Amino acid sequence: MGRNRKKQLIDLGAETLAEALLDLAVHLDAADELIERLLATPDENIQRIRSKLSDLKRLEYFYSWREIAAFSRELGQLIQDIKASVADPVTGLAFVALFFEADESIFEHCDDSGGDVGLVFSEDAKELFIHYAAQCTTKHVADLILRLNRKDNYGVRHILIDCAGKVLPKADIREMIFSLQQTVDKHENIHEKGSVLCMVESLARQIKDGPLFEKTRLASWGTLNAKACLDIAEVYLESGDVETAQDWLKKVDEKDFINGARRDELLLSLYKKQGDPEKMADIRLQWFRSFRSLDALREYLDVIGHDRRDAVVAAEMALIQAGESFSESDAYFLISIGAIDAAEAYLLKHADQLDGSYYGELLDIAEALESANRPLVVSLIYRSLLEAILERGYTKAYAHGVDYLRKLDNLAPAISDWGRNPDHQTFKGQISQVHGRKRSFWSQYEE
Repeated sequence: MGRNRKKQLIDLGAETLAEALLDLAVHLDAADELIERLLATPDENIQRIRSKLSDLKRLEYFYSWREIAAFSRELGQLIQDIKASVADPVTGLAFVALFFEADESIFEHCDDSGGDVGLVFSEDAKELFIHYAAQCTTKHVADLILRLNRKDNYGVRHILIDCAGKVLPKADIREMIFSLQQTVDKHENIHEKGSVLCMVESLARQIKDGPLFEKTRLASWGTLNAKACLDIAEVYLESGDVETAQDWLKKVDEKDFINGARRDELLLSLYKKQGDPEKMADIRLQWFRSFRSLDALREYLDVIGHDRRDAVVAAEMALIQAGESFSESDAYFLISIGAIDAAEAYLLKHADQLDGSYYGELLDIAEALESANRPLVVSLIYRSLLEAILERGYTKAYAHGVDYLRKLDNLAPAISDWGRNPDHQTFKGQISQVHGRKRSFWSQYEE
């Protein structure tokens, strides 16, 4: 187990390894490609890769969704082959550019509805572009990015615009922006004009130029909605202009459910920059109460101090118990802080609100309470899970329902006081009366 595998392979000897690799190459194209690369001279490797890139532009075969995983791996291997074979950054960058220029042929000859091929561009090819671009002259890189993005019909070349800030200084990016701005009015097509403005937006964000981003977004969108206001606020915040960012955040309605979470995240960052722990605490408390969990509690205590944990927990427990509606997350939170008695009381109070459709959360709660020997409340949870399956008549889930009913059979003897709930035999008679015709379920239960 602890032996060095590399040394073990070396100890096998060159001839054994060579034979193994040749045998593997018969069945695996990647191994065959590796052998070709290892045996070729640097010039031969350059020519071999150039030929492969040319072949990409002349694809004839269409890769169906069944074959797309293998095709995407093949493309990813080509990217890795370039990295392993090409040391000269200018040549390497040119090869990556050729790969991006093959986008039309690639996407027109495959079903990439799952996005596998797109990931090769957005991850592998982008990272290799950055690797080579960081070693080339900045003007060459800037010109290449702009040239490639003159035509981006498949939405993958824009990736290179988005990573310009990683390889270019601000001065070069500003020249790119100026060059793009000169072309905006030359485009009569709305889509093409929007694409140019989108590139300017990306570059403005990367150099943290809030006013330019705002101006460009207004020119691109015309009417600014909540999302646009948040985007503008975020760029101003990244640039350090907290006051302007706050002004834009105020334009987003506090009751905007769709954009509210992002608005609060930006406000949290803004208050952190302002050094306002009281407002940070307000947002953290709001998040915590919207979905109580140990992580949310910790984040709230990070702001107000962990020495206040006991007081916060006591206050939240009181709020949970006083609430009129049931929350699975609140029940699990009570269990996670070790308040088993409180969790049991909370579940018993809201037993009529248990919804077995939320089986994931309820199963976790049931298992925790069963470990704590609380058979009555556990039984009520399994009843809700069973009823949800039977009411839906979902035959594929009947096996789970049978498990739940058998679990109820086993729990019943341990319960002496059923409170206001029907005992096990009464409950069993009720579901038999309502769902007696579901013969598939009962036949499985009686086996």
